Amino acid sequence: MFMRILQLRLNPEYTREFKKFYEETVSPRLQQVDGCLFASLIKGKPKIDEYISLTFWKTKRQAESYENGPVFKSMIEQSKPFFSENSDEWKIQLTENMEIQYSTSPDEPSIKKYSTLVQKSGDESLAKQSERMFLRIVSLKIEEDKMDEFEKLYGEVVIPSFQKAKGCMNAFLNKSVSQDNDFISVSIWDNSNSANDYELSKEYNEMIDKVKHTFSQIYLWGMSLEKEYGSTVKTTDDMNVGHYDIVTGKSFI
Repeated sequence: MFMRILQLRLNPEYTREFKKFYEETVSPRLQQVDGCLFASLIKGKPKIDEYISLTFWKTKRQAESYENGPVFKSMIEQSKPFFSENSDEWKIQLTENMEIQYSTSPDEPSIKKYSTLVQKSGDESLAKQSERMFLRIVSLKIEEDKMDEFEKLYGEVVIPSFQKAKGCMNAFLNKSVSQDNDFISVSIWDNSNSANDYELSKEYNEMIDKVKHTFSQIYLWGMSLEKEYGSTVKTTDDMNVGHYDIVTGKSFI
């Protein structure tokens, strides 16, 4: 299976309209695209303008065929009126009078693509997911010589931990197709309380202790400094945990 993340910044005034557009236009068209298994619109926290279109595909080839085809380009054009124009990026150009002109440019969607390596087994299929669910995405860097070990540990340690956790409906380990040591763990929960309880649990900390030796050495170095000096240390390889409400979603299975 293949996972595709389309990151969006929406104008807060049009989020309700965009949800309707996603349900009435985007989702039905994705359902007709060969290989698309599931599509959902999820909302990040705490920023009110950050959204993600999360899709699952049978194969990478089918996902990239869609991305390079006319349907995706057409839907992006139709979506642009909903995008935020409060971008931190500036476009610089010369006028006909050779004067420098600055203008903000609407935030263009960014795409991240991952191959699914390990999936939580059981009866929790994508078909059961809906807008009542809660999504947890953990991004982390793994040492290059420990990537195979981490994948094995995810199946033998992390998945069983999720299976014991109350409210966890599904979990996936995904590897970036563009950066070898970039992994994300996606878990779907019945509500945010279940996910938060798991993060604060003894079982979660025990699971981290069993797999953290595979994490990037830069991140482990930061953790050791935090323990030694008792202050927060930020590194480029930090493990990041994102929480998302599922605004709307539909399975095509």
